[in-house]
Amino acid sequence: MEDIREQVRARYALAAVQGASSVGCCGDTGCGCTEHAFGAGQYADDDAAHVPQDALASSLGCGNPLAVADLEPGERVLDLGSGGGLDVLLSARRVGPSGYVYGVDMTDEMLELARRNAAEAGASNVEFRKGLIEDLPLPAGAVDVVISNCVVNLSPDKRAVLAEAFRVLVPGGRLGISDVVAEDHLSPEQRAERGSHVGCIAGALSRAEYLELLAATGFTEAEVTFTHEVADGMHGAIVRARRPMAG
Repeated sequence: MEDIREQVRARYALAAVQGASSVGCCGDTGCGCTEHAFGAGQYADDDAAHVPQDALASSLGCGNPLAVADLEPGERVLDLGSGGGLDVLLSARRVGPSGYVYGVDMTDEMLELARRNAAEAGASNVEFRKGLIEDLPLPAGAVDVVISNCVVNLSPDKRAVLAEAFRVLVPGGRLGISDVVAEDHLSPEQRAERGSHVGCIAGALSRAEYLELLAATGFTEAEVTFTHEVADGMHGAIVRARRPMAG
């Protein structure tokens, strides 16, 4: 488990220093990723125009969680695996000065880049904290929305990630993330054949596994919707769920 985490950390440290193009969509050659399935191309031009170019250049995501989460002014938001801060900064614009956005990342180089990008953007309602998404450095009930962009699939302990997301959400709070998800017929071995773990492919859950894990964690109203193919049988997906008001 720790070996996988260190591989991911090293890859994202390189992306922070050299840009996302330095590591490619899957982190290794010939992984079978669909061209343009990852990165800044998932964002609308209007969004891209309002953030520092370094934030865009470090993007390794498979979607646009802001289009998933339906953020409202005044909401408190947490971005799991916030990287160079792109989704945090875009979220900060959506929630406005009465809202607040946290980013959590385990990579020092990404945190440094994110803080520089926030300063350049003049964002005063954001905060970046170092930590693991399996053990979030926030108290229970701290946020209204949890977002993430192609990071949950990188974790070697996805059950812990979802449990932590559930914990930090207020009752009635919602999960709205982009992730890579496998078709149900693909075995873990077949997923591994399609790319590296650090490149978002080998570690992906199937759609049925995702729904089962969300339900087991306590989430309701769960749905996993494929948006675009990133490799044979593997898809960028929208994952939505809600923490119930009680229980």
